[in-house]
Amino acid sequence: MSVTQKQLYEKLKQIQPVCEKSMQRARAHWNTVAKPLGSLGKLEQAVIQIAGISRSENVDLSKKGLIIMCADNGVVAEGVTQTGQEVTAVVAENFLDLRSCVAIMCRDTGTDIFPIDIGMAVDTPRVERRKIAYGTKNMYREPAMSGDEAVAAIETGIQLVKEKAEAGYQILATGEMGIGNTTTSSAVTSVLLDVPVETVTGRGAGLSSAGLTRKIEVIKAAVAKHQPNPQDPIDVLAKVGGFDIAGLAGVFLGGALYHVPVVADGFISTVAALIAIRLEPKAADYILASHVSKEPAGAMLLKAIVKTPFLTCDMCLGEGSGAVALFPILDMAVHIYREMSPFDEAGFGTYVPLE
Repeated sequence: MSVTQKQLYEKLKQIQPVCEKSMQRARAHWNTVAKPLGSLGKLEQAVIQIAGISRSENVDLSKKGLIIMCADNGVVAEGVTQTGQEVTAVVAENFLDLRSCVAIMCRDTGTDIFPIDIGMAVDTPRVERRKIAYGTKNMYREPAMSGDEAVAAIETGIQLVKEKAEAGYQILATGEMGIGNTTTSSAVTSVLLDVPVETVTGRGAGLSSAGLTRKIEVIKAAVAKHQPNPQDPIDVLAKVGGFDIAGLAGVFLGGALYHVPVVADGFISTVAALIAIRLEPKAADYILASHVSKEPAGAMLLKAIVKTPFLTCDMCLGEGSGAVALFPILDMAVHIYREMSPFDEAGFGTYVPLE
């Protein structure tokens, strides 16, 4: 069923704050674990946050999933990428055959992988089809999509989280695949953060200096031509965004609606998180930031959404690789939280907070 922009905003009003009582109980439990108080830093805070998201201090992350939004971008016709958009479909299929970095990472971390065709230029036999259109239009010449298409892509992400929550998934990572999507992400970032295009635009998957210059020129021209409204995230998405970004924004919003923690990956995923938060600020507390992308806007976007990363690995692959890399760390934190002896069994006195 199609959803109007008004209906989407009505749905987002249902998002509630995370559960403070569950967070208090999780924090109290950490304080019984036989180690110096707060000594695991962000790992403790992550478990506390997840308790608030899931509405239970009995944190369990044994069922994990990665949603990869796959989509093509018409702007590749302007020479802003090193490869053609046919690569999108090839890599999307490779996710299912351990032929990609993130597929191997998912295998090693016990994470189920879900590549989603939300807007690829072709159909593929095995990638789950939730297609809004066969790629966006060329934003250099016309708006990338209609407002209705942007809303439909967001709603697709929300519905995917609903389905995964009903299937028992306890945490989701976000990823994307789409040739040209650092171009769209740079455009969206420039508009929403009101910063120069040059500041937030990098070489993507390996552009030459001449290619980077062209990429910046194209983004500037598209923004100048369409004048996206920075106060309206859906307008920005429609004019200079991509279906993958819109779908991922929906995943973050779905996490908030259905009480599932969602891990942001790098540059493109964090752009989507920014859109989600601009649409509904309460969604921020349902998001964990995995790492800081090596892309020029990586740290800037994390600052904008007020998140500190767990990892600093100079990664810029995308596809959910940084988000999945966080899962083993979160697993260890949860195992300590659930299994470590309390002070009264550890043979030494209880630590108490000092002023």
